[in-house]
Amino acid sequence: MSTPMETIISPKSKSPKSKVQISDSKFQIPNSEEQILTESGFFWREKNGVKVLICRALEENGFANGFSTRPGGVSPLPENDLNLAGFGEDSDENIYENRRRFLNVFGEKFNLTTVWQVHGDDVKIVETENDVQNTEEKYDALVSDLPDLLIGVKTADCVPILLADAKNKAFAAIHAGWRGTVESIARKAVEKMRENYGTNPKNLICAIGPAAGCKNYEVGKEVIAAFAEKFSTGGKLFVETRKNHALIDLHLANKEQLKNSGVPEENIFNAPFCTIERTDLFFSYRKEKNIYGKTGRLLSVIGLENEK
Repeated sequence: MSTPMETIISPKSKSPKSKVQISDSKFQIPNSEEQILTESGFFWREKNGVKVLICRALEENGFANGFSTRPGGVSPLPENDLNLAGFGEDSDENIYENRRRFLNVFGEKFNLTTVWQVHGDDVKIVETENDVQNTEEKYDALVSDLPDLLIGVKTADCVPILLADAKNKAFAAIHAGWRGTVESIARKAVEKMRENYGTNPKNLICAIGPAAGCKNYEVGKEVIAAFAEKFSTGGKLFVETRKNHALIDLHLANKEQLKNSGVPEENIFNAPFCTIERTDLFFSYRKEKNIYGKTGRLLSVIGLENEK
């Protein structure tokens, strides 16, 4: 069996010149993009053509983590895409093969569990093997402290958030669309970690992943009104485009929510990617649904390897 090819691009270095190259890698990251990633606290890991965005601070504190991208898969969306969910719009065989390739980046120890996401604000506590196996329950966030387990959320423009308690070693994965954000799902996940694992928000490390960005994500008066009612900083989240319409910054909304929950700002890392702009790397429901009639799903995961 041949040795898997893996590239780690600047996981710790401050210099874009330290990129590791392998001759058959299809991905060539521009120095300017790499520098932005480094300054934002992220780096790329590539294995067998599968490219994953890693938060450096989470990894350095012992947490396996990653935000998937679309290259390196077998799904025709339109071709060779790493679709990791959406069984109604892709074959089971494709999704399971794509998940196998994605999980291979993290090694052989980890199991994966997800939930049936419904754009709500409920948080699942994953404590038992039955919790791990039951992926049909309707939630939009998961928290756990089980070793050798990756908990994951699926997105295609919504905001994925990964949380880790650096002291008590609990962790969370959150799916925050506009509905979940306005209902404070990130704050509720922090509260669940405090209640169940004794988490102090000051010890949390947070990674906010690729999502629809403020320059492209236009919403109507329903969303504007909902945020104005629930967020004291609602005015900072919008850029008006036309009557009763505005661009919304869900990255900022969730960052403010985490800060208001007690998470230090310096512990919050925001990936500098808009899924609508970068369909070369990510799936975008808003951009691609009208083109192809369907779109793939990204997967954002976090877990803790058993030290034994």
